[in-house]
Order: sequence, then C-alpha cells, then structure tokens
Amino acid sequence: MKIVNTEIKDVLLIKPYVYNDSRGYFFESYNKKILSKYDFNFDFVQDNESKSSFGVLRGIHFQNHPFEQSKLVRVIKGKIQDVAIDLRPASPTYKKYISVILDDKNKEQLFIPKGFGHAFLTLSSEAIVSYKVDEYYNNDYDAGIKYDDSSIGINWKLSKNKIILSDKDKKLPVL
Repeated sequence: MKIVNTEIKDVLLIKPYVYNDSRGYFFESYNKKILSKYDFNFDFVQDNESKSSFGVLRGIHFQNHPFEQSKLVRVIKGKIQDVAIDLRPASPTYKKYISVILDDKNKEQLFIPKGFGHAFLTLSSEAIVSYKVDEYYNNDYDAGIKYDDSSIGINWKLSKNKIILSDKDKKLPVL
C-alpha cells in the first residue's frame, strides 16, 4: 500500500498493491497497521455503498459540526470522478479541490478529512462506490452545496446536459 500526498494537505490518495493471476486478483483495501505508520489513525464506524448510473453526480455533501465525517472512498465497480473540496474557512486551501479518477481497475482510494465537501460523478455505465466514515450519519447535520458553484469552479468530466442530479442536490445552495 502506497500513500500519496495531494496538493491539499491531509487529502491522501491510497494506492494498494494489487496481486493479479489467472484466478483474478487480491488486494488489501484497508490495513490499519500499515496506515497508522502514516499517522492515519481513524476509527471508522460506518461503511456506505451506492450504485449509480452514467452521469449521476452525488454531492457536494458534508456533515456539519459536531458530526463532520472523514471518508475513505473506493470504487468496487465502474469509474468515477471523485472530488474533495476544502470547506475550512481558515485553511490556506479554502475552496480548492482535488479531483481524481477512481475505478475498479486502479483500485485507488481517496481519503477525505473532516471539513471537506465530497462529490462524485459516474463516468461508466454504472458504478458501485463504497466508503468508510469515522462518524455516524446525522440527518439534522446533513448539508451540501451546489455542484456547479462558480466560487469553486470544479472542472467536471461531463457537460452539464449529461449530469443527473437528485431533487435534493438540485436545491442545494451555493457556498
């Protein structure tokens, strides 16, 4: 397992060692002992999974204080553009974002710390996304911002006319 720092402090790309042979593949998707060597000491309390069709954009979502969540995101099937947006007002990278392609071939994972918004866009015919969180979901603290907020300026991999949003996400405010 290799840990790669991104342009935004504390957002990490985790690249597992994948062992392929004629039977298929094997890899460790999570190893607390190895990750703890990188000061990656999180107590994940909930695993979530979603299935989305091509063009579905989920987000930008986050939980407000005191229920902020760190997330470890991976793709089980398909391909997504995964985006983490720094929403910490005191941060030097406030409103900056990281965009990576996660898929079932590279098996990479994105670690998103507390204080970040998260969104992903499905680029394959369907995608199954799994993510661990270190705080339980609390509906009363659920929040989000509009995916195309011009103050952030995310460069999505699909044009607006191909993006599919939930009714909830269509109504999200700008930052």
